[in-house]
Amino acid sequence: MGEPSLRVPAPPSGAPEAVDRWVEAVRRLTDPARVHWCTGSEAEAAELTAAMLASGELERLNEERFPRSVLYRSNPNDVARVEQVTFVCTRREADAGPNNHWLAPDAAHRRMDDLFRGAMRGRTMYVLPYCMGPIDSPYARCGVEITDSAYVVLNMRIMTRMGSAALARIARDGSFVRGLHSTGELDPVRRFIMHFPEELTIKSFGSGYGGNALLGKKCHALRIASWQARDEGWLAEHMLLVAIDSPAGETHYVAAAFPSACGKTNLAMLIPPAKMPGWRVRTIGDDIAWLHPGPDGRLFAINPEAGYFGVAPGTNSKSNFNAYEMVRHDTIFTNVALTADREPWWEGLDGRPAIDWQGRRYDPSNGAAAHPNSRFTVSARQNPCYATEAELAAGVPISAIVFGGRRRTLAPLVYEARDWRHGVLVGAGVASETTAAAAGQVGVLRRDPMAMKPFCGYNFADYWGHWLSVGERLSRPPRLFHVNWFRQDADGRFLWPGFGDNLRVLEWMLDRVAGRASARETPIGLMPAREDLDLDGLALAAGAIDELLGVDRLAWRSELEQLAAEFDRYGARLPAALRAELNDVARRLG
Repeated sequence: MGEPSLRVPAPPSGAPEAVDRWVEAVRRLTDPARVHWCTGSEAEAAELTAAMLASGELERLNEERFPRSVLYRSNPNDVARVEQVTFVCTRREADAGPNNHWLAPDAAHRRMDDLFRGAMRGRTMYVLPYCMGPIDSPYARCGVEITDSAYVVLNMRIMTRMGSAALARIARDGSFVRGLHSTGELDPVRRFIMHFPEELTIKSFGSGYGGNALLGKKCHALRIASWQARDEGWLAEHMLLVAIDSPAGETHYVAAAFPSACGKTNLAMLIPPAKMPGWRVRTIGDDIAWLHPGPDGRLFAINPEAGYFGVAPGTNSKSNFNAYEMVRHDTIFTNVALTADREPWWEGLDGRPAIDWQGRRYDPSNGAAAHPNSRFTVSARQNPCYATEAELAAGVPISAIVFGGRRRTLAPLVYEARDWRHGVLVGAGVASETTAAAAGQVGVLRRDPMAMKPFCGYNFADYWGHWLSVGERLSRPPRLFHVNWFRQDADGRFLWPGFGDNLRVLEWMLDRVAGRASARETPIGLMPAREDLDLDGLALAAGAIDELLGVDRLAWRSELEQLAAEFDRYGARLPAALRAELNDVARRLG
């Protein structure tokens, strides 16, 4: 590995004693050749990049077409999150819940410390202080990641507020999340990601992949933060955040939770259709939102991240123009293919690949040119529709929360929860049907409550109870909705065009928030009538809108029976109010 001769070997002046003690304990355990305290400076990033280019860990891309951009190739056995070896280690197994893999903390620490003992011998140990959220926000929380991966350093510098300012914030706050990471030998048998929420600690060994190694992201910002949020009275959610500006000059802020392959990134960077002049959608965040009850009874949100760690395949100038434009400079690409002109390439782009994601001459018989989970890491500020409100210390007030899934049938285009409690049931019932590309079989239903199934750091029953308690503290709560852009007819054709035209549905939601739009009562919630939606210029199939806004009572009864069985897994911990809400919807269905 490239080992630059960086020049910050000792703790910076003003480093909190608790951080210094922990770093020294890790140094003794892992036995690195050198220790570097990261400052987050441009010079530091340049030196790390130069060393990794010299060692071959990074490759420079076409400087004219993709200036200051590089390619990283991970080990072929280390290309995605590894949920099967991701654990939540609470003192009581019931606190982790059936939604998590559990290991007792003492046993987990022993297993991980045995792996870490001497693991950094001959390597540099990097100390990364970071802040999740604007550095001066009362809603932000800080952490320190210790890693032996320069790739992690470069990515965390983009994804978080990393360096000296974060260390100063930790000194003021007096608390921080501890994250220890080593790539180890990249042996899948010795790969584990352990979370100790009661200790605000993460230990990750044996992987260099982003979701397993960039500990500020899913590990801290969702699994550990969800526990912090429950203790402190807020919500850490797998949600995008957008500002929506109307032609009348109104701005509303919307948070939305979608499982994978349900249009999350496209909504975060939505481009309004030509038939809706004067509308604008601006991105505050594409993946994670921290939501806090505000002093005026509203719910306020920040995006704890400073960058995007996005999936490359499927991103192009047609599907997501803003995302494609923002990665055309100052970007770290991971596991994409290369053209003959050394431009990054993945399926969905024009041109032809010459080198595949493993560095081999491209041969279709070897499979996809770019790995299906290949990534780009880029600063949020490069997004053409970046919202400057992302830096507001006080966050933004949320007008609406949207849940969504991918359902060929059943779920209508849009419906609104009757109140907060009903909205928690709607979120708890989120489910998606897999695509053939994702699972090899179409239509397999996967339940993913609030899109948090892989990321909730404690028992889902307690999590739903916490959602209910947060709602009780809001005198002006946001409205809650469910959408489904993926309804199909009997021949498998999509009934709704999606993409930019989804703004037509959002317009109805925001008119509901403002008290301008009507809705009709249905057993599952409040829905628009045909005339409530702006359908001007849409070439919908005959009968499509009636099907999109219909409620199949028999199918919904079956859906509720399945959801009730899922709730049964949580036994007596399931909030009685949630069970009562489900029974109420069943009663309305007759």
